Amino acid sequence: MYAGKFSRKVRLPLQGLALTPTPLLILSCQTFLEGMMKSPTSLFRMTFMNNATSSTQDALIAGREALARAAWEEARASFEAALNLEETPEACEGLSWAATWLEDGATAIEARERAYRLYRERGDHSSAARMAIWLTSDYFDFRGEPAVADGWLQRARRLLEGLAPTPEHAWLTFMDGYLALLFDHDTATARRHTEEALALSRALGQIDIEMAGLAQKGLAMVREGEVAEGMRLLDEAATAAIAGELTDPTAIWVACCYLVNACEQVRDYERAAQWCAKVEEFCQRYRIRPMFAICRAHYANVLMWRGAWTEAENVLQSANGELATRPGWISEGIVRLAELRRRQGRWEEATELLAQVEYDPFAQLGCAALAFDQGDPATAVDLAERFLRRMSSGNRTERAAGLEVLIRAQAKLGNTAQAAGTLAELQSIATIIATNPLRGSVNFAEGIVAAAAGDGETARRRFEDAVDLFKQSGAPFETGRARLELAKVLTALGRFDAAGTEARAALNSHQKVGAVREAERAEAFLRELKVATPAPTSEAPNLTGLTRREQEVLRLVAQGLSNPKIAARLHLSEHTIHRHVANILTKLDLPSRAAAAAFAARHGLS
Repeated sequence: MYAGKFSRKVRLPLQGLALTPTPLLILSCQTFLEGMMKSPTSLFRMTFMNNATSSTQDALIAGREALARAAWEEARASFEAALNLEETPEACEGLSWAATWLEDGATAIEARERAYRLYRERGDHSSAARMAIWLTSDYFDFRGEPAVADGWLQRARRLLEGLAPTPEHAWLTFMDGYLALLFDHDTATARRHTEEALALSRALGQIDIEMAGLAQKGLAMVREGEVAEGMRLLDEAATAAIAGELTDPTAIWVACCYLVNACEQVRDYERAAQWCAKVEEFCQRYRIRPMFAICRAHYANVLMWRGAWTEAENVLQSANGELATRPGWISEGIVRLAELRRRQGRWEEATELLAQVEYDPFAQLGCAALAFDQGDPATAVDLAERFLRRMSSGNRTERAAGLEVLIRAQAKLGNTAQAAGTLAELQSIATIIATNPLRGSVNFAEGIVAAAAGDGETARRRFEDAVDLFKQSGAPFETGRARLELAKVLTALGRFDAAGTEARAALNSHQKVGAVREAERAEAFLRELKVATPAPTSEAPNLTGLTRREQEVLRLVAQGLSNPKIAARLHLSEHTIHRHVANILTKLDLPSRAAAAAFAARHGLS
């Protein structure tokens, strides 16, 4: 039986770079269906009438109708029946789409490769190119093999050379834009190719690829900082999909899922929630849950930002289960689940998750944030810089995430000049993307740099503004983190009551969402603050145990200066300053540098 040749299922391990779900599936069954039966004078109809038996025609018609009803098992059976009667490229192509929606990647690839060969034998270069483009998608999604995928893409390009414009040309340029945007993170190149795809699709009257192109252009614009206009394009494409103007399931999905992706980029919770509900309804109707799993992974990140961690975890666990059949997509859910684990303080689990997808640039960024949390800012710098090298300068929203981590790590190492330089880029991005979440992140970074430079008053103002902006954005984790940094600065300024208030608010915020390690940091700070702020007394502090140099160092610590700054001020080595600080803590029986700063400020030594 011919059907047996395509019936086996094979699940292969990930072997290459993962991508987000490929819009190239837009080159889906729509053209196949339309070319097959929509017009009695279509090329397929004429070829088919000349080359196929009546029984084969009936089986193909039944398969086409089943695809249109999203009856994937029925469609598969019909196309396999057609192949048992007669091997045609149309039957192979139809089978490939039924297998795609059934998550049977092995059958989809085998069927498409056979269709490719049969179209080539027929001399139909456009159809053969179409198969090659779809195989590009298949080898990314089902196999995670980018080198093989690229080979098929180049084959499609060669086959279309010299031909009059066809829908396949539009699809090919769309794919070029897709790879530039989601694989190379190059928004400028993505927009150039997508504009070409849009022009071709409009000239050819291909509304599905036009709306998908509109969505791709919108996402690129959002990433570049043109948020308002990009969102308008995304809303238009998604509305066309929901309104029934599009006929292809994948084109509808792309229009909606790109919008959810953009909402994640700018943390637009309300818009993401509305469109996710629409996408879920569509995916349930067409029984293509793995596609919706990608949208839900993006939405889970918005839930995480909003502090709905239980809901985010449920969404991610479900999405990851559905993405298991597509190695090229699996990193989308894993990276986000690892970020949730990092925030929860479950560092070992986060590390294990990120190790599974270490090739993904966002996994590298996750490792950078994790290294910083674990007290290794040097590694955090290396990984954050590695991430940023993979993001084009125009890809502002994604670069911003890497810059935030890099600034904190550079400041922690005492490299305040480098941190200030990195901050300048983040500030320039915020002037273009003036959303409250990003403005909050910039104020937080400005506070970090000011505190590292010993400018306590500036740091206080920046952290206060960050707290306000994060609260307005509904981001409890970020709010709690900013409050704790503000408390540290207030302590150094001698404002102990205000510091205690902020630290307790930070503790409450982290306890509510379940950020265990951040809550522990707040509790430890409150203990240090209590030790360092004894009841008021008229007696001078007992500093007789400190040397003259140690008292001098203590005063500079109280002013918020870092060890490198103190070393430069006193013309000593950093090692010597480190030793002095250690001696001060021992002699005064204080638990930390922050406690020493508080002690000194409390007793007027700053």
